[in-house]
Amino acid sequence: MKTENEERAGLLYGIGAYGMWGLVPLFWPLLKPAGSVEILAHRMVWSLVFVGIALLAVRRWGWVRELVRSPRKLGMITVAAAVITVNWGLYIWSVNTGHVVEASLGYFINPLVTIALGVLVLQERLRPAQWAAVGIGFAAVLVLAIGYGQPPWISLTLAFSFALYGLVKKKVNIGGLESLAAETAVQFLPALAYLVWLGGQGTLAFGSHGAGHTALLTATGIVTAVPLVCFGAAAIRVPLSTLGLLQYLAPTFQFLLGVLYFHEEMPPERWAGFSLVWLALTILTWDALRTARRSRAAMETAKAAAEAAEPAGPAEDEGAAGPAGAAAPSPAPARQAL
Repeated sequence: MKTENEERAGLLYGIGAYGMWGLVPLFWPLLKPAGSVEILAHRMVWSLVFVGIALLAVRRWGWVRELVRSPRKLGMITVAAAVITVNWGLYIWSVNTGHVVEASLGYFINPLVTIALGVLVLQERLRPAQWAAVGIGFAAVLVLAIGYGQPPWISLTLAFSFALYGLVKKKVNIGGLESLAAETAVQFLPALAYLVWLGGQGTLAFGSHGAGHTALLTATGIVTAVPLVCFGAAAIRVPLSTLGLLQYLAPTFQFLLGVLYFHEEMPPERWAGFSLVWLALTILTWDALRTARRSRAAMETAKAAAEAAEPAGPAEDEGAAGPAGAAAPSPAPARQAL
């Protein structure tokens, strides 16, 4: 049973992880004049270096042998690496070209896309509130598409790529640090080759704009890995329902930065679309909390019934230990599409 101190620490880790992800739009512009693709390549290369050092420190290498012996897992890691490359690259480009608000929308609608993929790919069954949330989210995309004159492709690509990434990682089922190490190992050689090519062309920003700029490009590995480590620490200490609420911190911070710091425009149709998305997420969160509460109550009731029905000790009357002493089975946990 988790202690109160552990849960408090987990909450702080979770806030730290999502807070860092929410504030990262402040970091990518510091890396200019490096282009988005060069920044992405540095992120891949230095992430592997940083994660490799972390794994050496904790001496966790047993998973490598198991992964190498499983072609299926290796293939899925490669797919995950490809999908997260699209997500990372588009996000960096979005921030550095003035689309922070639209990028934040992608992570707001990500839970809705994840639910839709659960239905389409995993054949999960949705509750009525979840159907309502997905429907409202679809309406929000239509409103934004009409307002923009085209679909919000940045938001949709970020949402779908991250949802697919989560789906693949669910299938692979290895730890956060290990998964990042495997994915960046797949990305490493193409990224390094691109940086070498840029150097040959004389257009490599790394090392050309002072020690501070070089240090910032190197720090992309830390910026990538540290929030993931904090997230992993939170995930083992707090309930999933708490993590589900904390996940909205990142796009909220991104949205506020886009509006208040980067001064991006928010015309009426964008406010309307965002309002529908927030309504959908409110319904989704309410339903998730209600379901979790009912599941806990059912499990506590079953546990109490089982304890009350335990056979009496040898000193008791034999009648007290009759057939009624069989413990009732615990109810299966509610199936979540989140």
